Amino acid sequence: MKKIFIVGSLNYDLVINAPYMPVGGETIKGSDFMTNAGGKGANQAYASAKLGGTVYMCGAVGNDSFGEALLDSLCSVGVNTDYIKKVEKTSTGVAVIVVTEGENRIIIDSGANALITKDDIDKFLENASEGDVFLTQLESPIDVVGYALSLAKKKGLLVMLNPAPANVEIKKYLPCVDIITPNETELEILGGVDALLECGISTVITTLGARGYEIATKEGAKIYPCIKVKAVDTTAAGDTASGGLAVKLASGETVEEAMKFGSLCASIACTKRGAQMSVPSLNELSEYTCGDSMQA
Repeated sequence: MKKIFIVGSLNYDLVINAPYMPVGGETIKGSDFMTNAGGKGANQAYASAKLGGTVYMCGAVGNDSFGEALLDSLCSVGVNTDYIKKVEKTSTGVAVIVVTEGENRIIIDSGANALITKDDIDKFLENASEGDVFLTQLESPIDVVGYALSLAKKKGLLVMLNPAPANVEIKKYLPCVDIITPNETELEILGGVDALLECGISTVITTLGARGYEIATKEGAKIYPCIKVKAVDTTAAGDTASGGLAVKLASGETVEEAMKFGSLCASIACTKRGAQMSVPSLNELSEYTCGDSMQA
């Protein structure tokens, strides 16, 4: 299996359930408050490692208890954290998540995530080899993410971009991307499938929520269903899909087979609360694939 290199954010999540989103000046009663290790980059690294990948991550945390908790979580599933730096006098990134009827709304303070540099990327990818998988998102500084995409492409890695949260500034770096995985909103912001394919991206995988996902190439597009589950919390579902996709691509699977696996992992993640704690084990995947009643 090829190695997986992930550049991205690490956030400590503060999560609360609410019956609805309050309006300005309104106070409402929430429930089931919890904390959880998160951040899109860390979630994807955690998922990739828990699902069987050999994973290295580059990022930054503050020298505080939140940062320690995030590193401990990644280490617990075998992620190599040697390239995650601790920054003094800066807080670890934090995400405040409000969950209403299974859907989440997130407010992020980047904290140390904003301090990752191009030098960090150079050191991180120094030992990456041709054919390894590179994955990143857009919660880190765009110029650093773009630099990482460019360097990964030059070194011959399979370059994956999860363009979340959507940012049009990433467009100039899209020719460095092999596989992009937007949701429908992110796809629209980036100009649609045809625009992405014209940039030189070989495969556009659009996640469609409960309807599944679409895989598009210059040869055409096809929509695939996902398994049917009762969603409890969609936090990190997309990150879990990206992690599962990366693992199977690193093991030599086709995009179609790899995304089928990633979609299954994401669906199961929706049945549990939290970010990293919702990533399923390989045993859980077997239970779901064996249940014909769960199939779409």
